[in-house]
Amino acid sequence: MTTRRPRDTSAERSTLRAAADRLLEGTPLHSETGRLTVTELLRESGLRRDVVYGDHKDLVEEFQARARARQHTPALAQSLADENTQLKQKLTDATSALAKEREATAVLRRLVAELGLELHAAREGSGPAPVTSLPARRRRPPRK
Repeated sequence: MTTRRPRDTSAERSTLRAAADRLLEGTPLHSETGRLTVTELLRESGLRRDVVYGDHKDLVEEFQARARARQHTPALAQSLADENTQLKQKLTDATSALAKEREATAVLRRLVAELGLELHAAREGSGPAPVTSLPARRRRPPRK
């Protein structure tokens, strides 16, 4: 025969209140998402659903009312949203810079191709006008 330990409902209530406060402040210890839901409240408190709904339904309803009254995003979710906005802006800036660089690269490729054709024509002497070659550079004697 197993003996049950009597439950301490006042300790359960204080645990549930502390978990609700942590979730509402945006500083959860056990919740993965920090969302203001009863499921996250249960996860944060570590209490079983049947215990909470059986003896502490008033605290659950109080938590839900406080969450609705706040109508704000928890600090963790807000910081993630802000970071997401910054990253989107950086991506937009990088995409714009990349487009400009691709444009400049295309112009330079066309220029290199044209100059290559002109050089080839100048070397063969079949260009539209004769190209005058510059004399070779004279080397200076090394200094002593």
